[in-house]
Amino acid sequence: MALDRLLKSLFSRLLNKKVISIGTKYYATNELETEYVGLINLTKTMLVEIQPAQINSQTIFANLEREIDQRNLPQNRKFIEIKPAEDKINEFALLSNIIMGSDRYLYVELFKPSQLIETFAQMIIDADGEIIEKSKTELVGHMPSKKEGIRLAIEMITQGMQQNNNVRAAVGMTGAASIERAIDMNREIGQTSGVGFTKLGGEYGVIFEQQPTTDKIHLTPIEADNFMYIDAKDSTGFISKYGKDRLIEIMNDINTYIDTEGNGKIEGYRVGGDDLITNFPNKEIALKTALDCAWYALNNELNLRIGIGRSRREAGEHAHLADDLKINDDTASIVFDMANGIYSYYIPTAFTRSAIDYLQNKTLMLIGIFLFIFIVTIIGWNTQNIWLGFVALIIAILVATLMN
Repeated sequence: MALDRLLKSLFSRLLNKKVISIGTKYYATNELETEYVGLINLTKTMLVEIQPAQINSQTIFANLEREIDQRNLPQNRKFIEIKPAEDKINEFALLSNIIMGSDRYLYVELFKPSQLIETFAQMIIDADGEIIEKSKTELVGHMPSKKEGIRLAIEMITQGMQQNNNVRAAVGMTGAASIERAIDMNREIGQTSGVGFTKLGGEYGVIFEQQPTTDKIHLTPIEADNFMYIDAKDSTGFISKYGKDRLIEIMNDINTYIDTEGNGKIEGYRVGGDDLITNFPNKEIALKTALDCAWYALNNELNLRIGIGRSRREAGEHAHLADDLKINDDTASIVFDMANGIYSYYIPTAFTRSAIDYLQNKTLMLIGIFLFIFIVTIIGWNTQNIWLGFVALIIAILVATLMN
């Protein structure tokens, strides 16, 4: 733990940005999580804070208003805070969203039996969701996105209250998590209609003490797309070393992966080019695909700078911020916004990764070497044999080399 803090402090100074984590201590529970946790720890991928987010209930509710289509958010909604968010980006929550996807499970409960449950089930199917479980008063569905789950829940609440039947809804990472969130809301507000959700480690709700009105909130529409800009760093140098055909092969592989497995819509890519722009259905998929692409390219000696943003321009601007994230040599970086801050996944060079590995795995040996040199040097000074310190240093270097 002390070494981890020391390394984060060291790299924070070297990068002139706060390093939140090096690798991850995320506890993997399935094959997919094990794969990503292994790659993050193998590459010593760092989560770096470029511009800190200001996290509070006000900013979280403002972000929610912008994330949900304004036509679906009534004016008479009321926000509540059940559990405050942490005033920092939670590395574990962020990684969980990237690996498993954001809160896509929607739990819905009618406080009294009604045929509305059949209507709600059909609404989920019509929204490209999937019914997981259903009873006379409850159902669990898997939605295309967290945003779509909240939007649909508000529509269900409107229909339920029109028939004098309050509706409880909640979104979560799993069906069980969404049910647990609904239970937390019940304890907080009773049988008041509302939908619960999480944001940055906190729990919140949009509730309706009266039937949702047809009057909607009025906000200036913003682009809700998730663009990813990919650019090969020093493509000229890469071509001179490995050839143009090798660059084309790697970029074509990335293009194919995004198109077939990343659910991305590719724009502006030409065969032989060293950059491309892609639009994704949500940020979590964009981040997951960005990590996959960066690791694949890195394995082929190519460094990518990747930016993720709500517009093509913002994605490009974020990618250019990656140029400032380096110690000496170029390496891969992914820059993205989170809340109202800017963060990056920074993948250090092979030399830096080896140095971190050595420090993490040889800590006891290094402490022993330091103590040996220190003690022998003190003895040399006290006995007027200063040369003993130099001998100890040479012996320590020989021992470390042989042990390595």
